[in-house]
Amino acid sequence: MPKILDRGAALYLLAERYARLGEFPGALSLLKECVSLDEGFDPTDSPAFQPLKAYPEFRELAEQVRRRYPPAHQARVAFTVPEKDLFPEGLAVDSDRRIFYMGSMRYKKIVMITGAGAVSDFVRPDLYNLMEVGGIKVDPTDHSVWAATGPDSGYNSELVHFDAHGKLLERFPAGSAEPHIFNDLVLRNSQEIYLTDTLANQVYNFGRKSHSFTPLTFPRPLFRPNGIALSDTGNSLYVADAFGVILVDLLNNAAHEVNPGRGATLAGIDGLYWYKGGLLAVQYGAGSHRVARFRLSSDGLQVTSTEILEYRTPLVSFPTTGAVAGGNFYFIANTGIGNLKGDKIVDPKKLEPVHIAILPLDQ
Repeated sequence: MPKILDRGAALYLLAERYARLGEFPGALSLLKECVSLDEGFDPTDSPAFQPLKAYPEFRELAEQVRRRYPPAHQARVAFTVPEKDLFPEGLAVDSDRRIFYMGSMRYKKIVMITGAGAVSDFVRPDLYNLMEVGGIKVDPTDHSVWAATGPDSGYNSELVHFDAHGKLLERFPAGSAEPHIFNDLVLRNSQEIYLTDTLANQVYNFGRKSHSFTPLTFPRPLFRPNGIALSDTGNSLYVADAFGVILVDLLNNAAHEVNPGRGATLAGIDGLYWYKGGLLAVQYGAGSHRVARFRLSSDGLQVTSTEILEYRTPLVSFPTTGAVAGGNFYFIANTGIGNLKGDKIVDPKKLEPVHIAILPLDQ
């Protein structure tokens, strides 16, 4: 706890653990302290807290949060992918060609979506014996596609590389016996790729020539690192985990926690993106899923303002990641991942076409 800058994030996560263990009074006490910090945490829809709905104190707390933080709605649907059981995780864009790429966890394939909304398989299912496809990025120099893949079991994660036509060029396994889940990645020039490993609690610098994964060093232990973003200079790397965001200066390898400021939290960001001196985030760690914009100080270490762009609307249902293109933020609005356990669909009646939503950023 003393090493975590955002106390609210620690309290919220600890409350979830107490609730899962059936320690409901302890969970309620931690939630009350968390909500009193007024950072935007909303426990209403968390699966861990569903048993607490039997307690009047929890219902009052949830209602208090809902009054304090009303819904926010700015997005609309840009594209619809009719395949209902894709269960996508990663989204990327080739801005020059205006093509989007989206990975499927269930079918272990990559889908291509044109600017006109036409959908086709970029990498067909089981063609290369891929694992679940997570984060995706496009190399603008040759339009090739990189993807982080990993299984539910947490072994044999791979970084894979395809040419612009979907042909497999390279694949690089994690290379060690302990559990791994490669989650998301960013490309830095033609030499380096940085990627998060959620299960190993690591971030790696992958050398594109050496083919080696080198762990980075952080000022505190990471807990389930997920989103990752690179500034437009290519020198500032932002890494999100369950407790917040850490900035790594790639010129000197110094790492510092980003201060979310009063009344805000950077906890539990899935998709993380750099845009005009700030960060865009698809966030789950504050409770109800939301899309937020965080403007930063000139040194990148302090959030100066937080804007909630999409929150508690019918459009948003388990969003994960997105991509910035042409002054807009595109994101997967309804992955349905909560309806997938292993390779099995929990409730087929809840399946629906996948919506790619768009948020204007410069209006």
